[in-house]
Amino acid sequence: MVFEETRLKGAFMVSLERREDDRGFFARAFCQQEFSAHGLETAIAQANIGHSQLKGTLRGMHFQFPPHAEAKLMRATRGAVRDIIVDLRPESSTYLQHVAVTLSAHEHQALYVPKRFAHGYQTLEDETEICYHASEFFRPGSDGGLSPLDPRLGLDWPLPVVALSAKDASWTHLDQAEAEVRRRMTVRES
Repeated sequence: MVFEETRLKGAFMVSLERREDDRGFFARAFCQQEFSAHGLETAIAQANIGHSQLKGTLRGMHFQFPPHAEAKLMRATRGAVRDIIVDLRPESSTYLQHVAVTLSAHEHQALYVPKRFAHGYQTLEDETEICYHASEFFRPGSDGGLSPLDPRLGLDWPLPVVALSAKDASWTHLDQAEAEVRRRMTVRES
């Protein structure tokens, strides 16, 4: 695998190293040793699949608060998405900055999302499917979110939004949520 760190420390694009022949190719999509060598989370608590019927479907901006914050490895297995992550680590020099990447089934790249980041995506094709591995189990009460349409976040979704869940539509803007996000995302050294 090839790891390329984004401008947000700890967030990586992960590309396959293909071994090709006349049948097609083989590549590792995950290796504990390689992830560990880059200082990335190697635990996988859940593997999830998300399917969206319509191009323009928007999901996000999701996260879990510590102590159940989760790292994710996102990959499009059918179609394509515009994937956006936002750094919610109050101590980070890139706090509230974001990175947007395109993940497609054709390219086979993945995005490694560190703990204490918000995550969301918009489908770029009909019948898009994503697969992602999460380092923590889903914990009701530890989950949170921010409005994916919050102008303060400045997220650029490439298509008109055709579908957004009621839950995602109900997430508050940063102006109302920042104090709690900052407080609950702060990790104290013991």
